[in-house]
Amino acid sequence: MKNMPATRQIINISDQLLAWYDLHQRKLPWRAVGDEVPDPYRVWLSEIMLQQTQIITVVPYFNRFIKLWPGIKNLADADINDVLREWAGLGYYARARNMHRSAQIITYDHAGQFPKEESELLKLPGVGPYTAAAVAAIAFGKQATPVDGNVERVIARLYRIRTPIRDNKLLIRSLASQITPKARIGDYAQAVMDLGATVCTPRNPLCSACPITEFCEVFSLRETDIIPIRKERKKIPKRTGTAYVILNDANQILLYRRSKTGLLGGMLEVPSAGWEEHKQHDELIKEATRDTQNLIEIPGTVKHVFTHFKLELVVVALRLKRHKHFLNQRWYSLDEMEKIGLSKLMLKVVQHYKSALEN
Repeated sequence: MKNMPATRQIINISDQLLAWYDLHQRKLPWRAVGDEVPDPYRVWLSEIMLQQTQIITVVPYFNRFIKLWPGIKNLADADINDVLREWAGLGYYARARNMHRSAQIITYDHAGQFPKEESELLKLPGVGPYTAAAVAAIAFGKQATPVDGNVERVIARLYRIRTPIRDNKLLIRSLASQITPKARIGDYAQAVMDLGATVCTPRNPLCSACPITEFCEVFSLRETDIIPIRKERKKIPKRTGTAYVILNDANQILLYRRSKTGLLGGMLEVPSAGWEEHKQHDELIKEATRDTQNLIEIPGTVKHVFTHFKLELVVVALRLKRHKHFLNQRWYSLDEMEKIGLSKLMLKVVQHYKSALEN
């Protein structure tokens, strides 16, 4: 790695990146165009949705949220279950709860005004260092440097960092901060992100289209295929369990709402067992499965991948006779399942059951 960047080099990198951005920036619904002033609500909403989620997935969700809740107060006053329903499929459901709580804090504790400084943004639920820096820089033009995976890759190649990115987070952040200009800070932050996403890609980067190759050590040494150095990933553990599709006499399916905290927090689900530490459904399942002659195991399994583990579920269907233990539970028809905001996992379970019926 070369010595720290000189002032002239910093100016040249930022000027050339901004000139490239003016011509090649991605058209995204939350971005201000031309002389438009960035909308903090749109910037913040997009950044929350983009946490560990690709842009192509986020765009339709963002558009739907803006149509339903066009401003921060609209979102703050929304029913959390409506928010969770519209969020279904984006994953990491704690983000939706934190987002809703943040909207309430901004609306009622800050008179509807977004905090402008990183330190204040960090106090909001669900806002970490990257999101705080992104909102501060893009929405308010503050001297902040958001560093996501795209930015890390650009910096690692620019300065030929020859050890894994995971081991160099502080160094990369420092280098990224040093080449951040004093003007057009928000545009510059988005320029580096766009460069990493569209040109300086993980594999087969388009170096011929890059505006800053003259400063790039990895390009000059033709090492783009080996840098950034990739750290060997740990093997993801596998869990197994059983999901229970419990039906009443009207062919409706029993659903429970999960606790507000933890994995899939607040989402509706069929009862399941065997794959989580908590055993909130055990008593219900024990009661429902007393009549073992009424229990049918659906052929095949449902597979799903979470961030830290893989899951494989056997799906069992059973029909209940009406009795007082289940009278006050939530029951939904198959036609309602796609409208109530189930998680991707539970949609897979329901679809697995539905496919068995059709076959």
